[in-house]
Amino acid sequence: MGETASPVPVIQVEDIRKTYGHHAALKKVTFRAEAGESIVIFGPNGAGKTTLIKIIATIIRPTAGKVLVNGLDPETDAEAIRRRIGVITHQTFLYGNLTAYENLVFYARLYDVADAETRIREMAEVVGLSTRLEDRVATFSRGMQQRLSIARALLHRPTILLLDEPETGLDQQAITILREAMKLEAGVRRTILMTTHNMERGLEMSDRLLILTRGTICHDCSTAELDVPALREIYETHTGVSA
Repeated sequence: MGETASPVPVIQVEDIRKTYGHHAALKKVTFRAEAGESIVIFGPNGAGKTTLIKIIATIIRPTAGKVLVNGLDPETDAEAIRRRIGVITHQTFLYGNLTAYENLVFYARLYDVADAETRIREMAEVVGLSTRLEDRVATFSRGMQQRLSIARALLHRPTILLLDEPETGLDQQAITILREAMKLEAGVRRTILMTTHNMERGLEMSDRLLILTRGTICHDCSTAELDVPALREIYETHTGVSA
């Protein structure tokens, strides 16, 4: 009997490099994320975390190396990949001159969301914006705009979430909303890749961690047996930066 083939990883990154002129933002980064896995990436400013997220999200292209998302190549299947991912960053990328409802309608049409009206109302309820749907986004506070960006990212029921410092600008209520929204939705098994500087929250929200420094992954381990003091020691040992 031959060996059973291992399932295709949800995210597969192989020897990724990204350079800007003479600066190497990423240097041969390799890792894989399995279905349902929640991974947090820690690293100092300038380590390459945002660049890595943008490459996986098909926002920018790597200089060299290979990325596959659900077995799809961003070079040829970028649109299909985008339909599978939700992206939440510290920048909301919302249209301030449109209402919250109009923003969600735009993205619902972009991703061919089934029963869009019901889904929009459902997600507005999840993020606590049901009574503000008809208000222009430009009138929203920073925290409210972040809540709306969470609703937008989850609108099309993505199976992959890419979160780049998503808690920046969020109040405690919005952070709780984000954590609840990240949980499994009926019929959706999500794989999560998140960058954050908050070690306590990163441990709470992940089952595996990567430490990225100077464009390379220098540590990869389970978070199951880790507490914050142990993580700080590992982080400082590998990065040379106090946490």
